[in-house]
Amino acid sequence: MPVARARQDLFEVLAGQRETPEEGLGDLARAAGWPVPDTLQAVVLATPAEAPQLAAALGHALIGTVDGYTCLFVPDPATQTRARLEAALKGRAAAVGHAVPATDTASSLRWARYLLTLGPGRVGPEARPAFVDDHLSALLLLQDESLADALTSRWLGPLEELTPRQSERLEVTLLAWLEGGGAPEAAKLLHVHPQTVRYRLRQIEKLFGPVLRDPRTRFELEMALRSRRLMAHVRSYRARAGRRARAVASSIRPLGMAREARVNGL
Repeated sequence: MPVARARQDLFEVLAGQRETPEEGLGDLARAAGWPVPDTLQAVVLATPAEAPQLAAALGHALIGTVDGYTCLFVPDPATQTRARLEAALKGRAAAVGHAVPATDTASSLRWARYLLTLGPGRVGPEARPAFVDDHLSALLLLQDESLADALTSRWLGPLEELTPRQSERLEVTLLAWLEGGGAPEAAKLLHVHPQTVRYRLRQIEKLFGPVLRDPRTRFELEMALRSRRLMAHVRSYRARAGRRARAVASSIRPLGMAREARVNGL
């Protein structure tokens, strides 16, 4: 089997795109000239530019494509320090998955891809890669948007009768109180007077009642509040991306029509 074909097959097996061949992963790895290490880490790139050079810089990473994204499997993540990854990926829109056993490489790839779709990331020479390890709680909350919506609907219903401004004010106060543990701590987080926080907390207690004294309820309330904010961010980004895509499409269409008109002598 040609080495290039073997490498493509090996990537697809590790990415979970195909079953392990009958001859086994070891035989495929030998044919590819790429011994599969005990642990791997996925890197997903927004653009494929200079991917081979990048793969060489990252321990001769295995290159492949998944749904239009150029992806790398970096061997032995312990030797690829965060500083080295950041230096190699500087100036790129990229996401770095968590280190996993070789048998679970598809998981690192899946979450890196998902993280890359959640935000625009910085573009330009000062761009930095996003690391799944820095966003584990957010990814956990967002892994099922329907469940996230159900969580917010269950616990944040008392705020629905308020105006958007009132709801926002009480939401940020409740989250700051849950994070800080008390009115003074919440006031510091919000940069307001503690008495303002206490006034808002009395309003919150009237809305939610005695359940606020239950530790489990407080935990789920914090999850619901964080989920709502994360979902708002994601939906805002998707809306902006959709508008940009439509703007690009509308700018291309007239050019295409003009070109066709010239061809037809109009």
